[in-house]
Amino acid sequence: MSLDPNKVSDTSRVQLFSEEADHHDSISLRSLGFWLYMMSDAMIFAGLFAAHGVYLEAYGTSSITAGQVIEPVAALLPTLVLFASVFVFGLASVALARGDKAGTVRWMVVSLAIGVFFLLDETSEFAKLAAEGATPQASAFLSDFWTIVWVHAAHVFFGIIWMAALTVQIARDGLTEATVGRFINLRIFWFFQAVIWVCVYVFVYLMGVS
Repeated sequence: MSLDPNKVSDTSRVQLFSEEADHHDSISLRSLGFWLYMMSDAMIFAGLFAAHGVYLEAYGTSSITAGQVIEPVAALLPTLVLFASVFVFGLASVALARGDKAGTVRWMVVSLAIGVFFLLDETSEFAKLAAEGATPQASAFLSDFWTIVWVHAAHVFFGIIWMAALTVQIARDGLTEATVGRFINLRIFWFFQAVIWVCVYVFVYLMGVS
């Protein structure tokens, strides 16, 4: 009886790439398609950053300025937290490369928990802004500021849901071709969120108060 390659947990059976030029393995094809999606996502953020340059001083009738709501020092904490989550996810990648299912699951759980902390910190920060009246309706600048940060936060939230679901799948099914392919795409997505947050921190938090 032949074994179903999607039901084995032996990573030696998982084809991460093909050494034959005329053969396309399924994981590479999935990753290529996902890279195309990520490029379209990058264009969305590029448009948001371009809008930020236009609306940076568009306060309208609001007395709330960028210097009052943008705090680079306070934003350093979520920056380090997100980097820590990405680093830990990298450790999960190392464990996966070794065929260590338990290690992969363990590090993914830690990375997920750190990601949740990032979202909670962002929620706390913007709850304070809302309490102070710095809401998106107050000015074009604040509308743009909220949009950039929360579009990124929505991506992080989706990544956390994805990570939780994939952690369960790996714990249940092992390191199969399907789960490894999903893991690689999630890694691309999660690392991309760190890159975007660097842009947010530089262009919004640092340059916004310069």
